[in-house]
Amino acid sequence: MPSKPSKDLETFPNPEPGRDYTIRMRIPEFTCLCPKTGQPDFATLHLAYVPEATCVELKSLKLYIWSFRDEGAFHEAVTNRILDDLVTATRPRFMRLTAEFYVRGGIDTTVVAEHRADGWTPPPPVSLP
Repeated sequence: MPSKPSKDLETFPNPEPGRDYTIRMRIPEFTCLCPKTGQPDFATLHLAYVPEATCVELKSLKLYIWSFRDEGAFHEAVTNRILDDLVTATRPRFMRLTAEFYVRGGIDTTVVAEHRADGWTPPPPVSLP
């Protein structure tokens, strides 16, 4: 196999560090294991962030997400862990991770975790006609 799961998150320099802009990613193939039953849990992750000096490199993000496939984790814990790891790697101005877990036992779960850098405030919204 040419690639394998990895916990290493790589970054690259933000090409526009003087501008607030949002990067959005949809990751529809997240999988981990239920820590109680060992059965697989599936989720779509939605990542949105305003970078500071660096951006996350996509291949490393893919391998990082893959690394959870055989790990047991509660939805709340794994969502916050992923956010913490991404914040540590990129030090963004703002980051939000939304994890939409698929139905299990008649219940679907959505976990939203956020990070805001000290002193950063979002620009005011713009209303267009």
